[in-house]
Amino acid sequence: MGAGRYAPSPSGDLHVGNLRTAMLAWLFARCSDRELILRMEDLDTARTVAGSEQRQLEDLQALGLTFDRVSPRQSERLEVYTQALDTLRQRGLLYECFCTRRDILDAPRAPHTPPGAYPGTCRNLSEQERATRRRARPAAWRLRTDGGQNTVQDRLLGPITSAIDDVVVVRNDGTPAYNLAVVVDDHLSGVNQVVRADDLASSSPRQAHLRGLLYGDAARDEVEYAHVPLVINAQGARLAKRDGAVTLRSLLDAGYSAERVRHLLLGSLGLPADSLESALGAFDADALPSEPWVFTPPS
Repeated sequence: MGAGRYAPSPSGDLHVGNLRTAMLAWLFARCSDRELILRMEDLDTARTVAGSEQRQLEDLQALGLTFDRVSPRQSERLEVYTQALDTLRQRGLLYECFCTRRDILDAPRAPHTPPGAYPGTCRNLSEQERATRRRARPAAWRLRTDGGQNTVQDRLLGPITSAIDDVVVVRNDGTPAYNLAVVVDDHLSGVNQVVRADDLASSSPRQAHLRGLLYGDAARDEVEYAHVPLVINAQGARLAKRDGAVTLRSLLDAGYSAERVRHLLLGSLGLPADSLESALGAFDADALPSEPWVFTPPS
């Protein structure tokens, strides 16, 4: 049946929203007889916090969430990312880009183009132009696309359609970009179920397109997506550490137990809160809440 995955970044303790998504990834995988994989997405070394990977593992275990295997960290897969990039480069699907974020935001664009979508500024530079720009700024590498749209089917949201713009696949510091790494990781690990927060939904058509380019239409089409509602604060903003006691450890310090936190998370999903096994027995994706969950931290 393949596998699902939970893929945090070791950039600090997991907050309630992260833990709720992990619980949903566990429920989706278990109810579909898939394995569940844990993967640490640690390519962004500037955000990595020492010790947070172990703390995250301990928090997931405290809630009773189990994993069938642990995928290699992204930092351990640089060679396979390079191989994927070579495949794309040999097919003429990569080009150098020298634009800053401000360049992209300020560039003229066609009507109805999504804000922030790459306008193709560096797509057709001559070799002389590229040589000149290399002297001023290191290049990122982008995927050359036809500028069309792609649609994926989501278990909760239905069809998700977005423009397939020329996404960055290598940052200008030489690091493989998230959109490339996650596609390669998922394919190599046999992941065919992606459960994550719905603020990432718009990236799915791009990633599906890239998966098809690298591994074929069958690999692209086998993936089941389920983008789940966020956890938000009382002001309607995405939950963040600045909101107070929102991590498991801060809640423990406030007098909660891990069991109580698990009960809260399951209850927020409309599921029996006495155990994960009871929740799994009652799990029905069609009955999940469709609105964000407002979490009020204890004072």
